[in-house]
Amino acid sequence: MATDLKHRKLGYADYERIPPDGKRHEILDGELYVTPAPAPLHQRLSKRLQRQLEAYFESRGLAEVFNAPVDLILGEHDIVQPDLLGVADPAQVTSRAIEKAPLLVVEVLSPSTRALDRAVKMRRYAELGIRHYWILDPEIVRLECLRLDAGVYRAVAEASAPDQLRLPEWPELVIDLAALSR
Repeated sequence: MATDLKHRKLGYADYERIPPDGKRHEILDGELYVTPAPAPLHQRLSKRLQRQLEAYFESRGLAEVFNAPVDLILGEHDIVQPDLLGVADPAQVTSRAIEKAPLLVVEVLSPSTRALDRAVKMRRYAELGIRHYWILDPEIVRLECLRLDAGVYRAVAEASAPDQLRLPEWPELVIDLAALSR
C-alpha cells in the first residue's frame, strides 16, 4: 500500500485502509501526512482550552466542541484530525465523522506539526471555508485567532499567558491563558 499511496491523490477510501499505529494520519489535498502522537503538555493545554470553549459555546447552544481524535471530512481528498473543533450545525455530526467545514478549528502546535499547521493546513482550511482558525503555541502559551476574510486568514486577536483573550465576534468569550498553563 505504501508505494500505491505515493503515486496518486488519496481519498477517504484510502484513509479508511490505513492500519492503526498510534500516529495521527491526515490527508490534505490528497497527500498523506503522518505525525506522532501529541506530548502530554500539548494534550494538557488542549484539554484546558476545550473546557473553556465548551463553557462558552455549549452553554449558549452556539456550537458543540470536539477534541482529537475525531475525523473531520472536508471533502474527498481532505480528512484531518484537528486538536479541537466547534460545530455549529448538528447535521454535520454523522456516524462516521464531522463532515464539512465547522465553525472553528484549533490546532495546538507540536515540534512535528508546527510547519504543517502554519502552512499546509492553514492554506487548505482557508480554501475549504473554515471561518475561524486558531493556533495555540504551548511553548509560550500564546493563542492566535484568525478569521477567514476574502479567502485569506487575518488575525483578529492574539494573546499570551498570563493575559486573557477576547474576540470581537464573541465579546462574552474570555479565554484565560493563565489557566491553560497552571
